Amino acid sequence: MEAPKLQSYTEERRKKQGQFRGAAKGVSLTLLIAIVSGLIAKLPFFQIMGMMILSILIGMIWKNTAQVKQDYQQGIQFSSKVLLRAGIILLGFRLNLLDIAAAGYAVLATDVLVITFTMLFILLLGKAFKLDKQLSMLIAAGTAICGAAAIIAVAPIMKNKQEHTAIAVSCIAILGTIGALLYIFLFPYLPVSKYEYGVLTGATLHELAHVVAAAVPGGEESSQAAIVVKLGRVLLLIPVALVISLIVNRKELAEKGLKSLPVPWFIFGFLFTSFINTLHFLPDSIVSYCLLLSTYLLAMGMAGLGLNVNYKDFAKEGIKPAAVAVAGFAGLLALSPLILWIFRAI
Repeated sequence: MEAPKLQSYTEERRKKQGQFRGAAKGVSLTLLIAIVSGLIAKLPFFQIMGMMILSILIGMIWKNTAQVKQDYQQGIQFSSKVLLRAGIILLGFRLNLLDIAAAGYAVLATDVLVITFTMLFILLLGKAFKLDKQLSMLIAAGTAICGAAAIIAVAPIMKNKQEHTAIAVSCIAILGTIGALLYIFLFPYLPVSKYEYGVLTGATLHELAHVVAAAVPGGEESSQAAIVVKLGRVLLLIPVALVISLIVNRKELAEKGLKSLPVPWFIFGFLFTSFINTLHFLPDSIVSYCLLLSTYLLAMGMAGLGLNVNYKDFAKEGIKPAAVAVAGFAGLLALSPLILWIFRAI
């Protein structure tokens, strides 16, 4: 009897070791893609896209041109869920709440206006285009708040399909890159000051990388204004995520109570790290390391998302997601005169 038990134990152990090796290879694959993306992102044009966006695009290309072994899936899922959320938590070290507070009511008023209008407008567009409600919500969050990070934060609340997350991130990534290039080209011709130009880039572009790249022509004054306005939008990710959770899950909430409400707890981790950064509890060198680690974790998570997407998922949705994203961005740009009026009036 001992021999069969020993054999069974040995086989079970080998199986677990094989699963662990496969998972490790899956995580290693996402790390490799993140490293390659980081190298590409140093090139002039690709700096605008940034490491995270390149990671999801490379992951999608890899998935659809090379075979991804089945035993890699556990590691890929770990990157696209656990590491991605860890990256968002560490992203809080980019926020200094006192800088946002010092900027005054104009920043808060602008960011609330931008997020409220954009979210509602894109959701209405999604309804008009008969686009999936969850996908519309992801595109709305990405456009209104902070691009891919907002999409990732909102997706678990709605128990979204991974292909929807990848489609929304891809739409926002490409559109934000085009928007940043458009801003850089138009800067010499816009009838605004350098400060106002920074405000517009921070209030209307999708990713922080897009904002930073687009603000460069306006110099230091433009860059500071752009980053403060953009970080104000990032900060509002927390209340917006909670509101979305209440709205999306209202039926379940009415039936089962607050315990049934999906709460994105990692968002509170994001708030905690932003408080630590604001109070300067950690040396600048450690904060810089945490931000670098955040970038790689987010890129690995994006790579994991890309490695789970087939091109047929995009074909299934057709042109609707891109059309909604473009129209939503155009509507946000139309707010520019009102945004500038707020900053001139307050």
